[in-house]
Amino acid sequence: MRSNGWWRTAAIYQIYLRSFADGNGDGVGDLAGLRARLPYLRDLGVDALWLTPWNVSPMADGGYDVADYRDIDPLFGTLADAERFLAEAHEQGLRVLVDLVPNHCSDAHPWFRAALAAPPGDPARARFWFSPGRGADGELPPNDWTSYFGGPAWTRLPDGEWYLHMFAPQQPELNWEHPGVRAEFEDVLRFWFDRGVDGFRIDVAHGLMKTPGLPDVGAAPDPADLPYQDHDGVHEIYRAWRAIADSYEDPRVFVGEVWLPTTAQFVRYLRPDELHSAFNFEFLCCAWEPNAIRKTIDDTLDTHRLVGAPPTWVLSNHDTIRHVTRYGREDTTFDLGNRRHGAFTDPVLGVRRARAAAMLTLALPGGVYVYQGDELGLSEVEDIPLDRIQDPTWERSSHTDRGRDGCRVPLPWSGDASPFGFSSPGSSSSPSLSSSADSSSSADSSSSAGLSSPGSSSLPSSQEPWLPQPASWAALTVEAQEADASSMLHLYRAALALRNARLVSLPEEITWLTSDDGVLSFRRGDGFACVVNFTAAPARLPEHAAVLLSSEPVVDGLLPADGCAWLAV
Repeated sequence: MRSNGWWRTAAIYQIYLRSFADGNGDGVGDLAGLRARLPYLRDLGVDALWLTPWNVSPMADGGYDVADYRDIDPLFGTLADAERFLAEAHEQGLRVLVDLVPNHCSDAHPWFRAALAAPPGDPARARFWFSPGRGADGELPPNDWTSYFGGPAWTRLPDGEWYLHMFAPQQPELNWEHPGVRAEFEDVLRFWFDRGVDGFRIDVAHGLMKTPGLPDVGAAPDPADLPYQDHDGVHEIYRAWRAIADSYEDPRVFVGEVWLPTTAQFVRYLRPDELHSAFNFEFLCCAWEPNAIRKTIDDTLDTHRLVGAPPTWVLSNHDTIRHVTRYGREDTTFDLGNRRHGAFTDPVLGVRRARAAAMLTLALPGGVYVYQGDELGLSEVEDIPLDRIQDPTWERSSHTDRGRDGCRVPLPWSGDASPFGFSSPGSSSSPSLSSSADSSSSADSSSSAGLSSPGSSSLPSSQEPWLPQPASWAALTVEAQEADASSMLHLYRAALALRNARLVSLPEEITWLTSDDGVLSFRRGDGFACVVNFTAAPARLPEHAAVLLSSEPVVDGLLPADGCAWLAV
């Protein structure tokens, strides 16, 4: 394991736990499955793992509705399983980041249950945003905010008050002006740091604080000045968290999910006493076009240089359209507000560009994130039956947005048919089911009002994966790709090995080289160059000593269309 500062150049693999590997045969990924696959992750060549939420949750939003921040959901295992996983990951040389969801909790959280049981104005409601409505009888929401998942951001209770939720109604917003909320999360940080967690990915890191008074957005809002995000007070929170992280002998790390429209806003989160890094969504959303890519790279490096933070590079995650699909479209950009589900995709073109894009990101200075399945070249699954869709976006959008399930389909490991080795052949019941049932039965009477239960509300009863896998994935299993030296998996392994051996020690600056139209070339240091051909025709490589690696075979010094090559120069 690299020493302090490892995160500046780390390759971090994102694990969507429900869909990585199922160790008990119930159709849902879990810690047992993950632990069994640790050698695979070690051999892939990554430095660290980032796990999406593993806390107790009713799973109204895939675990991003947390009912207990200090325990593991029975769907995934137990706290003891988590501690074993942390120890075993460290033994394999892998650090571990886990998701922290501080902007909101679950409606099954004890705090929110207590708030619902209390009358309007009671201190138990002060940890959330409760408010009387507008209109003659309070029948209108307190303001005009809308949920990111569609519909109003407020839900009315039988007592007449409304509560705020910027996501699903089962995810009430926490009030970070309340000192008890701040103290609670500082304790949660220490709880997991003390158990060996190396850091946190902070969900909705820009959204914790709200503008006092919760004013209306208005008819023509300024995206750089919205009352529900990027309030100055959030930086005080992260300075306090950074002090906690730095107090450990091996300092812990924070990476922020920060979706903001301007560089000036974004860079403040990366000041030396705040977050260590943040996701580079500008790069993820960028078109596969040379001028756009070059500008995004330059802007990214310039922005991070202002505060001495390392840039990050990411192509896909659990909230986006997989880039194999995106890069096969006429419009290769990504937009959270318009995922263009069902747009025509050329799968061959998408894979070719995805191979080149992977090598490009791994060649750039800073850290890089690999979303599970990227290394297999998985595409977006866009034909999930409507009755199997689980993302709350589907319902909240009145069935106009299929949501994010298409990038969350369980991984294919082996075999010719579903579940493709995802589920073990063992029992379909879990030894931890009793704890889930106990927590559900002990829920207070508010559960009868349609609210979530504190533990997972139900578990699959067969080995069928929780989301269906395409039959075509038989050709993309780990087993199939192991046997194919030209596969995406072998490309990722080779690139990660070379990156670790040669690139992470290179200067963080890049020097652009003169190239033909449609070709980008840059050097890092004196001995390494990266060339990407964005055109539809082969391109002549610059003078070089050797081709270290290429996404497509180089013949007679020509780099194929949509190809990338690493050169010794």
